[in-house]
Amino acid sequence: MNRLVLGRSRDSQGERGLRQRTCKDFLRRRLLTSLSVGPLPILVVFAAALLTSSRFGHAQTGPSLGTDPNLSHPTRVATVKRNGYTISGLVTHLKDAKTFRYAIALFPGHPGIMRLREENGQPKFELRGNFLVRSRRHWLDDETLLAVVDAPSDQWSTFYQQFRATPRYGADVEALLKEIGRQYSVEDWTFVGTSEGSVSAFHAARMNPRLARRTILTASLFQPTRNGPGLSGVNLDELPAQLLWVHHEDDPCPYTSYRDAQEFSRRSRKPLLTVRGGGQGRGEACQAFTAHGFVGMERETVMAMRSWVKTGAVPADLRR
Repeated sequence: MNRLVLGRSRDSQGERGLRQRTCKDFLRRRLLTSLSVGPLPILVVFAAALLTSSRFGHAQTGPSLGTDPNLSHPTRVATVKRNGYTISGLVTHLKDAKTFRYAIALFPGHPGIMRLREENGQPKFELRGNFLVRSRRHWLDDETLLAVVDAPSDQWSTFYQQFRATPRYGADVEALLKEIGRQYSVEDWTFVGTSEGSVSAFHAARMNPRLARRTILTASLFQPTRNGPGLSGVNLDELPAQLLWVHHEDDPCPYTSYRDAQEFSRRSRKPLLTVRGGGQGRGEACQAFTAHGFVGMERETVMAMRSWVKTGAVPADLRR
């Protein structure tokens, strides 16, 4: 089993490891002070607080501070060298899977920069809290391969949406996925994007019609933000691949509203899978641990998408 290498994440959608480590450091200092100036009860109180803080922090941030359950499956970093830069993907599959019929390319949300690399033979990456990254194991079966696509290395400081619409980005994604497909003998790709990653997935699929047989856009970025226009100005007819929209009815993010999902589904004449219910969310509206990130409905949502990939039948709306 691969070991998760911890580091400070740049993911604005759910990583607060640094803040929690600071809290723990404070509690440890108070605990040490109590050894010299306070009675035993004070020591017990601060020890209990430290333990409670650790459990609470793990529950709040998911895999970022504990063992990532996705890494119980074989995971490696695949990297393709380009002209002075690289592009990488985090590849995952079941341990005993040998022959793959389907390949899923995942494009995570803002900022889309995972900084994928290997250190001491172990994968290291950011965006662990993103919906597609944290739930990727639910895609796995004996015939399915996963690749989470990172931003090209020369875009790690920006990765603007306008760049994602350029032919160079399309060629970068093509080079990476063709190499992964060659290594694992799989050609049937589905591109899946979430939030701002919907922009990446849409343009990558648009520019690679022979590679992307299907496209799934989840919690899609319909409105412009400071990082670009989102999907507001795209020509949906330029996407030849089969398309499925997936959206939570209670998505609180103003740039990814359910009403816009209904409108884009109508305009594209493509089906919309609606998700309802789930766990209690936390964080700001556009972060990954709210209904925007399908919190509490991750497994059900992924399983429904996987069913569509394999059967072509639009799943019934999801509710918990």
